[in-house]
Amino acid sequence: MLENTPDNATASVSIHRIALPPLPCARQTIGMQLTHFGHSCLLASFSDSAKPGAKPGGDTTILFDPGNFSHGFEGITGLSAILITHQHPDHADPERLPALVEANPQAALYADPQTAAQLGGPWRAVHVGDTLSIGHLTVRGVGGQHAVIHPEIPVIDNISYLVGDDAHAARLMHPGDALFVPDEPVDVLATPAAAPWMKISEAVDYLRAVNPSRAVPIHQAVIDPIARPVYYGRLEEMTATDFQVLEPENGTEF
Repeated sequence: MLENTPDNATASVSIHRIALPPLPCARQTIGMQLTHFGHSCLLASFSDSAKPGAKPGGDTTILFDPGNFSHGFEGITGLSAILITHQHPDHADPERLPALVEANPQAALYADPQTAAQLGGPWRAVHVGDTLSIGHLTVRGVGGQHAVIHPEIPVIDNISYLVGDDAHAARLMHPGDALFVPDEPVDVLATPAAAPWMKISEAVDYLRAVNPSRAVPIHQAVIDPIARPVYYGRLEEMTATDFQVLEPENGTEF
């Protein structure tokens, strides 16, 4: 059971925060590389080289939501952790996930409570308010519920993840299928571009509400490729955020 906390009141797509434009500044490097494997599957690699005593090659790598709309993640090895936001197969592919886990025996495995219970074994449940230590990173579980698809469809668990380090509590946010707005500023938001539970107006309002320094679109497999520029254009033109579309399966430095 999810506790009745403010973090759990996120199933509605109604957003009330007024966003202020970020202060103009040059794009800064935060020591993170993102690789998009389609839809909501992101590989985030965080450099630890800036810390005193850090060893070369000591990066912390996290794979988010390897689902059945994604591609190319099957051969990844050396992961520090695999994080799943919720149980839908476009975020947790039941066919390819076991082989990925087998190829990464060192990886910590985390998921929302319902998905962790379904997967069993080494998967650990993340509840709202939990804080995880993964390498030199701190990962917090927030949100708690999937956005409402339809009033007649039961709302399931969805854990959004805030990834930070000693310098910044929210280097990266992966919301999964939710429109949770954190209290702290976010460096890079993986922002949903389209979904059965969201209109483009809500996608724009969400990006405005979080008001990250930068954003990359995810959850775009539900849009025909020929129409994606229309969605991306709205998100870029109607917000003050530095919006960047990631080239599939190619790492981009942030």
